Amino acid sequence: MPTPLLFSIIESPTHPPLSEYYRERGIKELRLTSTRKAISALKANKPDFVVAEFIYGYGNNYAGVNICNLDVFLYSLQKYAPQAKVIIFVDKEEKKFTARLAELFPLHGILQYPIREPEFRALLES
Repeated sequence: MPTPLLFSIIESPTHPPLSEYYRERGIKELRLTSTRKAISALKANKPDFVVAEFIYGYGNNYAGVNICNLDVFLYSLQKYAPQAKVIIFVDKEEKKFTARLAELFPLHGILQYPIREPEFRALLES
């Protein structure tokens, strides 16, 4: 069985440090600091998992055409790696907006901060 590949899209300091956790479980992590970089990486890499932060777009283009920071990336993911399981982390105040994203894209899991390891582990293993 090939080593699973996971894209970590880390756009803020609230994203928990999980690199050691992935390494211990034999998951190769590709750390990306923006969705733009993640889209570029999709052209050469097909992730099995994507772990990213949900950041709702208040009062900008996100609130109109797009919902959040992940929309454009998730459209690209459907083209390049439709089998990838997407897990998003979200602040309590923004969780209500994730339902709109889930209507458009298959999400494997939505975890609210603070992230609890048993819940996260269950998503990675399912």
